[in-house]
Amino acid sequence: MDSMPVGTPVETPSPPTVRPRPHLHYLDNLRVAMILLVVIHHAAQAYGPPDWWYFRGDQHTGVLATLSAVGGSFRMSLLFFAAAYLVPRSHDRRGGWGFTRGRLKRLGVPFLIGAATIMPALMYTYYVQYRDYPPISFGRYYLDVFLGLGQRPADWTGPSWPDLQFGHLWFIQNLLALSLLYVLFRWTGGLLSHRRTRHTPARLIRTPGHRALVLFTVTVAAAAFVVRIRYPLDMWVPLLDFIQAEPARLVQYAAFFAAGVLAYRHDWLSRLSRRTGYTWLAVGVALAAVLFGTGVDTPFFAPGGLSWASACWTLVETFMGVGLCVGLLTLFREKVAGHSRLTRSLAGDSYAIYLVHLPIVVALQFAFAHARLPVLVTFAVVAILAMAASAVAAHLLRQLPGAKSVL
Repeated sequence: MDSMPVGTPVETPSPPTVRPRPHLHYLDNLRVAMILLVVIHHAAQAYGPPDWWYFRGDQHTGVLATLSAVGGSFRMSLLFFAAAYLVPRSHDRRGGWGFTRGRLKRLGVPFLIGAATIMPALMYTYYVQYRDYPPISFGRYYLDVFLGLGQRPADWTGPSWPDLQFGHLWFIQNLLALSLLYVLFRWTGGLLSHRRTRHTPARLIRTPGHRALVLFTVTVAAAAFVVRIRYPLDMWVPLLDFIQAEPARLVQYAAFFAAGVLAYRHDWLSRLSRRTGYTWLAVGVALAAVLFGTGVDTPFFAPGGLSWASACWTLVETFMGVGLCVGLLTLFREKVAGHSRLTRSLAGDSYAIYLVHLPIVVALQFAFAHARLPVLVTFAVVAILAMAASAVAAHLLRQLPGAKSVL
């Protein structure tokens, strides 16, 4: 056989290309809806749940406590899912280091700025309004109380010492941590790694049906119950002394983040059966309706501990959350997939809305403290005004030079 002359070009078959996926406007619409639900949730915090809050009002109703419990079962899980769905494509396009730099810029920078400005301002307001200590300047409060560089008062009223907390910025911090874990899995060839080049078609995993969704729900519920034996709902801890996390729901958030990655890799969103999605939506809505009928102040529900009540609530909450997540993804895909100039603008501003909304909500709660309106009316007015003001503020913020590259 004659040998091939040196320097002769060798023709190699070109790798098959992967068709770019169409932009999912319904996922944008769903993300905007969930962020507006976050605004509504924080508007309700002052009037429903008995949790610690930046504003103390004398108007409360169990309906809003139930609203918060229902929203807590699915709202943030969907945001983690939607964020994770975009992670593999970004990593594939930019590479591990480029993706990491982008996450540090887009998540880390706003987190640090918000933690250094928004949160101390809110906590200083709480200090001045509700703590019986001698008045101090904001600068002294920032150093001595917020950062904890001063001596802790003997009669400190909490909720923790020092006052340093990240408030709603926990989501950004947790999302950054999960994104970096994804980079680690990809780098080490872990379970979430697709183990292929970007041009090699993946072998698609079958879209989850009822059996897989039930197994997923029961597994997440069981893991969450074990965690809640020690860490009940609304108990926040500093993981690694810095990451603000609610362990009772951390299993759920991590599971939905992983599900978002797999959904992108295996095209689950377009392949999910409409019948399956609507069935799970019915399950979620039915459980939410039962919860509104019974309320959360019953012996059948407990935020944590080793008890049947805790196991019952964890299972109910997880089924409700999975049902609403799967169902809303299907509903928005089928019915809310359109887009307009307004929806595209809101989608672009949604991250900034999340960042700026909390001080606006709290300011409105103080503004309506003496309005003498029925509690549900007060809540509705605060929620509507907060959504509108946050959208306007976010849009204006993103017009600042360089802001859109971060927000």
